[in-house]
Amino acid sequence: MNLLNLKSDYVFKRIFGHVGNETITQNLLSCILKENITDIELDSNPICEKDLLDDKVGILDIKAKINNITNVDIEMQVVDRKNVEKRILFYLSKMYTKTIVSEQDYDSLEKCIAILITDYTLDVTKEIPKYITTWNIREDEYRQFILTDVMEICIIELKKFKDFKDKSNHKDLNSWIEFIESPEVVDMSNKEIQKAKKVLEEISQDKHEQYLAELREKYILDQKAIESAGYDKGLKAGIEQGIGQGIKQGIKQGIEQGSKQTNLEIAKKMIAKNIDLKTICEITGLSMEDLKIL
Repeated sequence: MNLLNLKSDYVFKRIFGHVGNETITQNLLSCILKENITDIELDSNPICEKDLLDDKVGILDIKAKINNITNVDIEMQVVDRKNVEKRILFYLSKMYTKTIVSEQDYDSLEKCIAILITDYTLDVTKEIPKYITTWNIREDEYRQFILTDVMEICIIELKKFKDFKDKSNHKDLNSWIEFIESPEVVDMSNKEIQKAKKVLEEISQDKHEQYLAELREKYILDQKAIESAGYDKGLKAGIEQGIGQGIKQGIKQGIEQGSKQTNLEIAKKMIAKNIDLKTICEITGLSMEDLKIL
């Protein structure tokens, strides 16, 4: 059976954010936060096709309330926007302020945790060898003192998981990460992972679920292609502005050739996803003649 990609934010939310799968999400959160979760409530808002084609952060995130006192937001992110730290703090702040209503005092504010799972390594954590990091508001010199624990960010970087040597502190979470990375072959000793795999198998055979997952995958692929094309153009423009005419022309030609090769590779992937050829030309800057050789 060909299983849908669990690192797709749509598939991830379909399993862990779907009402009826509460015990699955409860177990995952217990392993991430290392705390006993006795109660969990999932946001029941359905995913519509418009959401799959909307790049606003948080559209496909998972909102949950645990133990009736803590609000959690979980997000799977596969596209590196280079500003995820600021965005996750922004959305954590919004989630925190929503826990208080008019005429209540600040004591009524509830704890909020943002959990970000990325399929890339963040620039800010490159020197940190472990794959899971937890961030609080601490005193700069006396770092053992936390000002408050009402706002917390947890970041899980899947790219670091294979190279992480000391996994003894996260044995239960390791099984979940292995499942997310390779659901076909995984340690199934955790009964909730067994349930999650069963749900994944079911939706992987559902034509409508396949369509929605493919729709989201195509959108993300388009975004990556647009970003790549934009990067190439920006690099080219910077070189043109900063280098003398003779050297500039030679480097310009080299950059253009390299950029075209990159765009040809992108176009191959887009063709494999059955994306319209005219759209591919618009995104990559390639001509129909270029596409004929692929």
